[in-house]
Amino acid sequence: MIKVSNETKVGALTVIAVTLLVLGYNFLKGKSLINKSDVIYARFSDVGPLEVSNMVKIKGVRIGNVYKILPSDKNVSEVVVTITLAEDVNIPKNSVAVINGSLTGSASINILPGDATTFIQYGDTLKSQKNPDILTKVMDNIDPVMANIKQAVDSLKLVLGNLNSMFDPNTKSNIKLAIANLKTSSANLSVLLDTKNGALAKTLNNAQAFTGNLNTNNEKLNATIENLKITSQKLSEVQIKETVTNLNNTITQLQAILQKANKGDGSLGLLVNDPKLYNSLQNTSRSLNILLDDLKVHPKRYINISVFGRKDKSEPLKAPLADSINNQK
Repeated sequence: MIKVSNETKVGALTVIAVTLLVLGYNFLKGKSLINKSDVIYARFSDVGPLEVSNMVKIKGVRIGNVYKILPSDKNVSEVVVTITLAEDVNIPKNSVAVINGSLTGSASINILPGDATTFIQYGDTLKSQKNPDILTKVMDNIDPVMANIKQAVDSLKLVLGNLNSMFDPNTKSNIKLAIANLKTSSANLSVLLDTKNGALAKTLNNAQAFTGNLNTNNEKLNATIENLKITSQKLSEVQIKETVTNLNNTITQLQAILQKANKGDGSLGLLVNDPKLYNSLQNTSRSLNILLDDLKVHPKRYINISVFGRKDKSEPLKAPLADSINNQK
């Protein structure tokens, strides 16, 4: 049996430990220990806080790690990131790689899958998109707020400056006087609103006493109102009865007069029913008109005065004049 010395054992263990250390270090850096060809690339204008061995995710699932971060040329126009894939997943060709930063944790690459039907092959390069880190987003949101705050402070300074220019000694004196008047008005209002001796309290007490009296005499007031109602109703009924009675009497008398007139009783009845009386009245009126017209035409026949000459012996009128006939019509 071959005897192995302790030195050989220590050397073998050392080689094994170094090998495991190198493999573990490479694994932590994202290097593939099995297949060196399972890599894809992504180009960024700036990788920010991204470092080697950071995670690569798609829809939140870790599919690999960052293997290398190298400049594309001497001018560092772009940064090429090598990604080792630990999972065999289909990544559409129009997918986009985005770097997500964090204030507390490490950065990572997030692959946003596209809708293409063909997929990325090992050695292909992903399209990239700039995604500001959280600190940049916070600062972008804070900057407008700080600008608004600065503008508000400037406006406040301007207002205070205008107030200082407006408050000259006369204005300050007027303000003090106004405050003193307010103090006096407040004292007067306090006296007015005094619950015991104030004018408002006395008025409310009087109103309360008055309403108390009304409440006490409520039954008497109701009785008085009822009596007034009955009295007015009786007066109304009496007046209506008297009016109706008088109207009935008047109608009865009028009916009697009309009955007499229709029968021919009295002057009205004869005038209405007997044409002889009408004709007699008409003839009398005609004769009277002839006499008056003759007096107008021949006044000397009726008035004999020597001053006017001899007596008029012309024939008297036999009919009334035309104007008398017209007037009579």
